[in-house]
Amino acid sequence: MESADIRIPLLPESELDSIPHKFMDIPYALNSDTQRLDLYLPSSGDAPWPLIVHIHGGAFLFGTRRDCNLRPMLRSLDHGFALASIDYRLSSEARFPALVYDCKAAIRHLRANANAYRIDPNRIAVWGPSAGGYLAAMMAATQGNKAFENPSMGNAGISSDVQAVVDWCGPVGDFCMMDEQIRENGFGVPDHDHALSPESRLLGHAIQEVRELSYLASPIAHVHASMPPVLIHHGEMDGIVPVQQSEQFARRIREVAGPDRVTLHTYMGKGHHGESWYDDCELTDEIFAFLTRKMPLMLSEKGVT
Repeated sequence: MESADIRIPLLPESELDSIPHKFMDIPYALNSDTQRLDLYLPSSGDAPWPLIVHIHGGAFLFGTRRDCNLRPMLRSLDHGFALASIDYRLSSEARFPALVYDCKAAIRHLRANANAYRIDPNRIAVWGPSAGGYLAAMMAATQGNKAFENPSMGNAGISSDVQAVVDWCGPVGDFCMMDEQIRENGFGVPDHDHALSPESRLLGHAIQEVRELSYLASPIAHVHASMPPVLIHHGEMDGIVPVQQSEQFARRIREVAGPDRVTLHTYMGKGHHGESWYDDCELTDEIFAFLTRKMPLMLSEKGVT
C-alpha cells in the first residue's frame, strides 16, 4: 500500500529558472492554498500557443506540480506548446470529488485568462501519470456533467472542456476490480480494498463498502459519445495499477464514442509510472505528435491576441 510519507523529489530550481517565460504560483481558486498553478511559455513560435495542463500523480496522497515527474512534460515547450502544471487538494485535505472540482477550476481559470497568458482557449489538453492520469481521464469523461463542477470556485461561465487527454497508467476502470486484476496477473500487492488504500482514502471509506460510490468515482462510469480523443500508455507489468484498468476504459470508449476516440499502447515488461522508461523521448514525441494531430489550428476561429 502506498504510504502518505512518500515524497517525490522536486525538480532542481535551476531547471525551472532556466525557462525565461513563465507565470509562477498563480491561485486558480481560493478554497485552499493548494489551488495553485505554474504556466510556462515557449521561447519561440507564434502565440497563441496550444496548452498542455500537467496533473501530477502520487496516489492522491502526495506529489506536487514541481516534482521531478514534470521533466518529460517540459519538453512540450520545444514542440510549440505552452505548459501549465497544477496542484490540487490531496486526500489528506479533502475527499472526492474535491480534486476533480480543482482541476476543472484550473481549466476555467486558464481559459478565462487566455488573452493575458497568450494561450489558445480552443486547444487545451490534459496529461497526467497515475493519479494524474485518473484526473486527466475524469476531465474528459465528465465534460458537461454539472455534478463535477463547482462554479463557486470562480469563472462560472467559462467552459472546463478539454480537447485531448493523455493518461499514463491511471486507475481509470472500476476501483473495486483492481485487486482481482492484480491477483489475475500474478504480481503486485492486492491492497486496494484496504481501508487505508489510496482509493479508499480518496472516498473516505473502504472501496468495497461503498461499491456504487467507487464506481461513480471512476472515469469509466461517465464515458460519453462526445469524448475528446484519449491516448493511454500503460506497462503490462504494472503491479500498482493493473493494465486491465486501461484496457477496460479504452474498450468502453470504443463502444460509446467510437474507435477513433482512443489509442491504447501497452508495453511488455514495463511497470508503473516512476520507472525510467516513462522519461524516454520516443514516448513524449509520440504524445506531442498525437496532440498536434488531434488539436489542429482551426483557421476559421478567431485567434487569441
